[in-house]
Amino acid sequence: MSKRDELIAKYAADIKDKIGQTPDMDLLTKVTIGCGPSIYNKDAATVSGGDPKELDTVKKNFLMKKLGLSDGPKLDDAIASVIEKYGKSNRNKYRAVIYYLLTKHFGKESVYK
Repeated sequence: MSKRDELIAKYAADIKDKIGQTPDMDLLTKVTIGCGPSIYNKDAATVSGGDPKELDTVKKNFLMKKLGLSDGPKLDDAIASVIEKYGKSNRNKYRAVIYYLLTKHFGKESVYK
């Protein structure tokens, strides 16, 4: 099992255990690959739910650039909703899981087809 496969399995477990959803493994794999080498860097692999600068980066680089969404309060609301769902007290919020949940939230799975 490759390092990436191990991480994808860890992300799938997070989605199942912490969010209570059965992950779409095909989409999760594509989102994880889309994160590139950041998934191997301990700091870059997670998102700090309490850091406004980091959440702004998620909004600009992922929601607007990758998913092609327009800026607006609905983006901030979606990020807040996903962070809430993942669990604010959960220290390790994996970037790939956050991106996966946001992709599902906006119904943008077609971006990864």
